Amino acid sequence: MTLYELNHLVRTTIEGSLNEEYWVEGELSDATAGYGGHFYGELIEKDGRGQAIVARARVTCWARTYNILRLRFQRDTGETLRAGMKVKLLVGVTFHEQYGYALNIHDVDSTYTLGDMARRRREILAQLEADGILHDNQQLVLPRLLQRVAIVSSATAAGYGDFCNQIRNNEYGLAFVTQLFPATMQGQNVEESVISALEKIASEAERWDVVVIIRGGGATGDLSDFDSYPLACCVAQFPLPVITGIGHERDETVLDYVAHTRVKTPTAAAAFIIDHQAQEAAALDTLQQRIGRAATECVAEARRRMERCSLMLPMLLARMCTNEQNRHRLMAQRLSSSLRERIQRERHRLELATQRLAAADPQAMLRRGYSITRTSDGRVATSIRDVSEGETITTQLADGTISAQITGTNTTPNQDGK
Repeated sequence: MTLYELNHLVRTTIEGSLNEEYWVEGELSDATAGYGGHFYGELIEKDGRGQAIVARARVTCWARTYNILRLRFQRDTGETLRAGMKVKLLVGVTFHEQYGYALNIHDVDSTYTLGDMARRRREILAQLEADGILHDNQQLVLPRLLQRVAIVSSATAAGYGDFCNQIRNNEYGLAFVTQLFPATMQGQNVEESVISALEKIASEAERWDVVVIIRGGGATGDLSDFDSYPLACCVAQFPLPVITGIGHERDETVLDYVAHTRVKTPTAAAAFIIDHQAQEAAALDTLQQRIGRAATECVAEARRRMERCSLMLPMLLARMCTNEQNRHRLMAQRLSSSLRERIQRERHRLELATQRLAAADPQAMLRRGYSITRTSDGRVATSIRDVSEGETITTQLADGTISAQITGTNTTPNQDGK
């Protein structure tokens, strides 16, 4: 038997013994759209631990069928058939003498894939919740000024251009500082590339007010790249508020769940930031108006007080003058009375002093019988020791003087006989 004959026998045996179609569950390990619009891939099944491959089969879908299935699957799931996706396929088992065993895809169960995607998202969200970080970024307070914007996107993405154009040409004339931190937003290495860009921003977080992760112009199916635990963990714990605009209205990724604010598109992210700044500008305008009105009212009130004071000032001055005049009059009266009393007291003191002085006058003493004896040199003798025998002394009386010569002295004994 030739090889062809053996393969033909296998083919006829398969075609004769198997049903035309089977629903098969598995994971696409390879998925490519080949020449002519046909789809080629590989379906695998892993063991219970999700590590070792226990079964493998080549799958194909011809262009006519694939075009119908692709549009419907993308409409239902927002995804395209890609490697790593869990799928449930309606297949026919084929065996070709030249190309061997293969499964020909007739239909795809979108609900199965949706369920697996939802399960995967639920698992990631549950892990974030268990780690206690699911809502960390959402609890950050959005700065009142969102002027310095760090952008994570692809430089060639249409969404990035739309975002920058809207930010720079906003209707309010608001100024923003933006910088692109390039990252791959579709295809391979999305997770590693976005995390790397976020780490660069975090290293200079003091320079930025907010981070925007935007994506535009890519396939809807690439949104699953943002259903990543490491990426979600990085965003959830990021030190700055993160705004995501990576999908469309009905699409929501794990990254959207953990971000501070989720909007539909890059232009919606720009509109959110512009509106936030416009509200703050309006609040400042309102505050400026309130301050202006308050200042005007303060000036008006001060002017009214000045006018009232100017009206009251003459009366106050007249009252003050009257009070001062009365005070001066009283002070003058008190001073005059005090002066009279003082003069009277001083006059009495002077009279007493005059009397004492008159009583101490030597002439008065002489008239009362006293005398003053002077030595030969004119000193007043107050003791017998002031004179000596033979000395001529002079004694002054009230009506004249007497000169005499000392012939002797006699000491008068004191009271104790000495």
